[in-house]
Amino acid sequence: MRIIYYPVPLVFVLLLLAACSQKQPKETPYIDRAEELFQSVWSKYRVPQYGLFAEYYPNTYKPDLTYFQDSTHKAQETSYLWPMSGIFSAVNLLAECDPQKYAAYQDSMVMAVEKYYDNKRVPAGYQAYPVQFKKVDRYYDDNGLVGIDYIDAYFSSGKVAYLNKAKEVMTFIMSGWSDDWGGAVPWLEGYRDQKPACSNGKATVLSLKLYEATKDTMYLAQGKRFYNWMLGHLEDNSLHIIWNSWLTEKGEVQKHAYTYNTGTMIQSAVRLYKATGDKHYLNDAERLAEGSFAFYVKYTDNGVPYIKDLPWFVVVLFRGYQELYEVTGNSKYIDAIIASADWAWKHARDKAGLIYNDWTGNAEEADKPKWLLDESCMIELYTRIALIKGEVKK
Repeated sequence: MRIIYYPVPLVFVLLLLAACSQKQPKETPYIDRAEELFQSVWSKYRVPQYGLFAEYYPNTYKPDLTYFQDSTHKAQETSYLWPMSGIFSAVNLLAECDPQKYAAYQDSMVMAVEKYYDNKRVPAGYQAYPVQFKKVDRYYDDNGLVGIDYIDAYFSSGKVAYLNKAKEVMTFIMSGWSDDWGGAVPWLEGYRDQKPACSNGKATVLSLKLYEATKDTMYLAQGKRFYNWMLGHLEDNSLHIIWNSWLTEKGEVQKHAYTYNTGTMIQSAVRLYKATGDKHYLNDAERLAEGSFAFYVKYTDNGVPYIKDLPWFVVVLFRGYQELYEVTGNSKYIDAIIASADWAWKHARDKAGLIYNDWTGNAEEADKPKWLLDESCMIELYTRIALIKGEVKK
């Protein structure tokens, strides 16, 4: 049988070769998720007339809120400071990835957080609800969040005003320091009943970030004081996790376990190692990482890792794991949370695209209102994963 060959035009061959040589668009699933969720949260939770955010979506949902000292408060038209800070943290990280795109959002967040600023009491600090509505309590852990957000905003923008704000917050926190039980600060201004990990862990991180920004050794020394107090009073010497609080009236540890308390100490240990070169800090970080992994990480029947805790708490633990990974290259700890976040994106979202509090998707949350903090922290998490995967550059 005769085979007939038809000549292929040279121009066609060249076009084919050119098409094959073109680079395929880089896949960026994690930053895509972060930006999609950010736009959804910004549009659904923002209360434009105040430049603030709702505690829940939909905003008609007004449940009792239990994260206060004195009593239960009901959700209001705008959120309390803690959930709102989750958006500030997320925007700061997005602004590090794309300053041009997110600078305006960062400016909006600064205007929002300043609505909580109370300078009528001395020293000035941030109260738990916007001052235009009423006078409320000022929490040291809330202020730690604001200080960390401001120093992160300074790192991404270079605006000295943000650095000065972070310093001012640190002054407020230090006004709560007392030397009983070895030092540290309480939870709530004016109360001395406990010295919790949330307040002192955030103060440690803020001190060390201020040292990074200023090279002022006062902040390094201050960070060490907080750090040593935390490990000395709240680390479990067999489990190697950080317990919730030191109860000053009883002189004992409150053994409630929350992931974020260990997360702030892992992050602080890594930063102290980088600041001093002292390897015992790195050993601390690795010990706490392994302890928290063993204690908190569980697996579903189909082998998916999960941590039963508030999503924001888990993201703070992830911050510590990420900073440790950047030093050691050991991805064991971050991999578990990344796998959990992957599962949540595929199996634990409602029809509005919002993510469940339970990342396994096993809970019936499809039609339940969603808390601002549960959503905003996921923006941060997916952005952090995008940075780890090299999808974006700081």
